[in-house]
Amino acid sequence: MYGNYTGRFRTGAVAAAGAMVLLAGCSSAGDDGDKNPAVIGRQPTGGDPYWVNPDGNAARQVAAYTKDGNDKNADLIRKIARQPVGEWIGPDNPEAETKGFTEAAAKAGREALLVLYNIPHRDCDQFSKGGAADGNAYRAWLEKVAQGIGDRRATVILEPDAVLHLVDGCTPQEFHEERYDLLKGAVQRLKQLPDTRVYMDAGNAGWHTPDALFQPIRRAGIADADGFAVNVSNFQTTAASTDFGKQLSAKVGGKPFVIDTSRNGNGPYGGGDPKENWCNPPGRALGEPPTTDTGEDLVDAYLWVKRPGESDGACKGGPKAGAWWPEYALGLARNTK
Repeated sequence: MYGNYTGRFRTGAVAAAGAMVLLAGCSSAGDDGDKNPAVIGRQPTGGDPYWVNPDGNAARQVAAYTKDGNDKNADLIRKIARQPVGEWIGPDNPEAETKGFTEAAAKAGREALLVLYNIPHRDCDQFSKGGAADGNAYRAWLEKVAQGIGDRRATVILEPDAVLHLVDGCTPQEFHEERYDLLKGAVQRLKQLPDTRVYMDAGNAGWHTPDALFQPIRRAGIADADGFAVNVSNFQTTAASTDFGKQLSAKVGGKPFVIDTSRNGNGPYGGGDPKENWCNPPGRALGEPPTTDTGEDLVDAYLWVKRPGESDGACKGGPKAGAWWPEYALGLARNTK
């Protein structure tokens, strides 16, 4: 359902792009990005400690528009490019990939935001189906991720959809026991790392209720996690997500949570087939920028877990799940208040 990300952080590409796309280490909303249209910029560390990838899809799109003299579109996409977004770790080389992200973040004095999305039988044969071949393959992959993080700072969003698809029956019953075991083991392994925070995905305010979720996420190991994540890759408003999260928190020992605000600026889409209103819905907008200053004691952060501008899947004219779609990215930025 969520769309997987298959891109990589390429150190060579960052160097090659340096003439056009710069990461201004201390810039804020009104700094270099206003003086030089090729500079991306980022927020001060106080309320936004996360690393911005200077070679992300949005940053490269800014560079392309700037090179073509399309300053209007470059300014729109810069709204995405200058914010930290989740780095979705791929299946093929997890240790090197994770190490690359966390080392780059550490060198910038920032924290990496990582998304692990490789659980076996992932996404129930929908647009992002796949995942590790079996439980042993997942454990081996996770161990490589942990080795790649090491002692560097990271926030991990653990397995979007994994618990929800147990609750809604999408994942066949014969895989339930293994999945609970894998999730619990993943939390425990990642929490052995000295500076890693782990938030287990717990769905969104439009899909099932806290009453249906609290026992499954307990079974999946929420007690050992730092908290849970809501609204990942979805469009529920921040207010609705906060209320949903507080209700769920009360049932799991007061655990805090994070909210994905990447595309919830206009709330959920109400048109078309309700079964597909999550997939590339039109008229959506960027939500609150990532920050740890949420004003809510239980809300640890607003994060952009889903990467704005990357497709949910081959629906409504979109490319495959996780592919960059500049037209959709422009729409999100243009609709943002």
